[in-house]
Amino acid sequence: MKQVKKITVALVLFVAATGFVQAQSKVAHIDVTQLLAAMPEMKAAEAELKKLQETYSADIESSMTELKNKYTLYENEAPSKTEEENKKRADELQGYQKSINEFQQNAQQEMQKKQQELFAPISEKAKAAIEKVAAAQGFDYVIDAQPGTGLIVAKGKDLLADVKKELGL
Repeated sequence: MKQVKKITVALVLFVAATGFVQAQSKVAHIDVTQLLAAMPEMKAAEAELKKLQETYSADIESSMTELKNKYTLYENEAPSKTEEENKKRADELQGYQKSINEFQQNAQQEMQKKQQELFAPISEKAKAAIEKVAAAQGFDYVIDAQPGTGLIVAKGKDLLADVKKELGL
């Protein structure tokens, strides 16, 4: 029974303290995805990425067509070739397929690298603008309106250390 009273008192104090802290903090929100989509720099970056992707796709498609042609040729000529020649040709086809797969992986990595390279300065610019507006309007916290994204600006009190201390961590 004593534990229930202690828990109840702790909950009441927690709710009261939370209400007090919330009354002092100003919170705002913004849909960062919409902001980024509206920025001309983002549109230019997306166009550049699309062009690069189309180039890689054309190269891969060309290589796949060449592989299919070789496969068809080797398959048609197989009966007239020796077993050793057919094995050599099969190995050649496997090597070519492997190089196409490696090229696809490299292209994907290059696309990710280019995306990060293009989007990082745009994101930094958006963040700086959000921070400037938040500071000018007196907001302590700015929360991204997209579900599951989190805090953008946190100039209020960070309770992490106090909560860790309370939990004995």
